[in-house]
Amino acid sequence: MKSKTLAAWLAFLGGPIGLHRFYLHGLGDKLGWLLPLPTAIGAYGVLRMATLGQNDGLSWLLIPVLGFTFAGCCLTAIVYGLTKPEEWNARFNPGHPDAPQGQTRWATIWAIVFSLMVGAGTLLASIAISFQHYFESQVEEGRKISE
Repeated sequence: MKSKTLAAWLAFLGGPIGLHRFYLHGLGDKLGWLLPLPTAIGAYGVLRMATLGQNDGLSWLLIPVLGFTFAGCCLTAIVYGLTKPEEWNARFNPGHPDAPQGQTRWATIWAIVFSLMVGAGTLLASIAISFQHYFESQVEEGRKISE
């Protein structure tokens, strides 16, 4: 029996390393094994920026990958939390249409609330970082042309 509440919290807290996928689909889930890849790529970008500074162009490309991965996992937690109990049980608890694991509880609602707050903030920050780097590079190119 798969709990909707637990799946939402796993997507929120451990989504970037695929915990929710392993919980729902088992250790053979290919997407669950691929999720740590963009997380590691983005973490490498954060590490590069910490060591090389903000002028490192590659880190500006890699950091948003981490943010988009976190935001996507938060969106997954929201989708899990808002899934109707009948649909949840039909998909993850077949043969048990009235299983209590598919019900929405207060813990599920808190997972949705936190996922919405963190996911929206992360998504906006990732977009801002991407645009900042783009516009800084455009200004720099404009300076080169004008000289």
